[in-house]
Amino acid sequence: MTEGNIMPEEDAAGKEAEVPAEDKRLREDEEEKKENGDSKVAVPAAEEVEFVHPEGGWGWVVMLAAMWCNGAVFGIQNAFGILFLSLLREFGNENDEDLRFKTAWVGSLSMGMIFFCSPIVSVFTDVLGCRVTAVGGAAVGLVGLLASSFVTSLGPMYFTYGIVFACGCSFAYQPSLVILGHYFKKRLGLVNGIVTAGSSIFTITLPFLLSGLLEKVGLANTMRILCILMFILMLAGLTYTPLIPNKSSNTRSGSRCPPMNKVFNLNIWKSLGYRIWAFGIPAALYGYFVPYVHLMKHVEERFGKEASKEVLLMCIGITSCVGRLIFGRVADYVTGVNKVYLQVSSFFVIGLMSMMIPLCHIFGGLIAVCLLMGLFDGCFICIMAPIAFELVGSDDVSQAIGFLLGLMSVPMTVGPPIAGFLRDRLGNYDVAFYLAGIPPIVGGAVLCLIPWVEARRKRREKEEAGGKEHDVTSKMIEHGKAQGDNAQCKTGESVL
Repeated sequence: MTEGNIMPEEDAAGKEAEVPAEDKRLREDEEEKKENGDSKVAVPAAEEVEFVHPEGGWGWVVMLAAMWCNGAVFGIQNAFGILFLSLLREFGNENDEDLRFKTAWVGSLSMGMIFFCSPIVSVFTDVLGCRVTAVGGAAVGLVGLLASSFVTSLGPMYFTYGIVFACGCSFAYQPSLVILGHYFKKRLGLVNGIVTAGSSIFTITLPFLLSGLLEKVGLANTMRILCILMFILMLAGLTYTPLIPNKSSNTRSGSRCPPMNKVFNLNIWKSLGYRIWAFGIPAALYGYFVPYVHLMKHVEERFGKEASKEVLLMCIGITSCVGRLIFGRVADYVTGVNKVYLQVSSFFVIGLMSMMIPLCHIFGGLIAVCLLMGLFDGCFICIMAPIAFELVGSDDVSQAIGFLLGLMSVPMTVGPPIAGFLRDRLGNYDVAFYLAGIPPIVGGAVLCLIPWVEARRKRREKEEAGGKEHDVTSKMIEHGKAQGDNAQCKTGESVL
């Protein structure tokens, strides 16, 4: 700055003439870069600022709301065995040979539709946001459950309870998991554990509540009382205040709809490990929901109507909650896709326990079976997301889980009716429970291929990366030699 004051007049004048022209050229270059989208200044920099999660505050209220959602949705589904007995008495005819087969479809459709709608719900959540999707879903579920209380035959019940109520539950459930990522990052594992424990708490308490209500007020009024849970779920959805801006609404065209490659993400299917996982788990689940639907009736037939059948669902709920906490922590110490082995072990145990149910002629033995089944049920559920992260990465994990849940809907739907059909034809549930134990064992054996496939893929990628690195090094050496030759040829010219 001071040297400019002692410049000769000619130099100073030249500099004054040069600077504006240079500044002008710089400004023109920056304007061209902005027009071409290459500018590194201004607005994009503001968008790249990392979002800081509150890790609490209003997030604790959101966590409690999500916990209620998880409990209300899956608590009612898991306690369907109690409603199943009442449906048999209410709409059943003992002369009907397919009575249990027809009645089981009500609960199977309901559970299956919750998972079947998952890919669609993920799109609605991206477009409309968590709050609108959750509140709208809870309202639809409330209407479906209320309509079911006025139904007088099984036919309409398939629609009101099996489809309308279940679709509403699906739309209310998925946003409750997405919204947690807006408030928590470091504590997300802990918060997810607390939220998913909600279903276990409701599974423990609802069977006793439903048994008392069905005995005192009947099936119709019991369903109307359950509508209170769905109404509270609507209020809970109002707490889902989003913090992270919705990227799908910031498109150049101004449309709120996400691009098709985001709606249907085909990248996840390029992974052979994910393909095995996505078809192996549904194969293992054909017998998964059978105990939740038919165990109550089996206990009533074997141990009498006086047996405390609600205790069995309570045992499954308690140990499922414990299993989620224990195996969720254990999974943190298992590296990579080896977490699949935890899921394999859970399927093996669930399959064996299903086969053990007909062999239990003492009620205490049945309690032990349910305790083990619940423990490894919690293991299977809590490590689904970590395995998805390992197989497809964090960018594609949402759609990976959504498609998996959609594929799970088929076996979850058809398994219990098949078990009911076998009971109607054979006179007892023994063969049904034996067959229900086979798919988890077969599906678990298929999942054992995933670590081997992923290890082979990583080894191949490493070899390809090594080959590319070798080619780049060779080209650099050749380029360096060529530059050296050119430098020798031009030495005299450069010196002069």
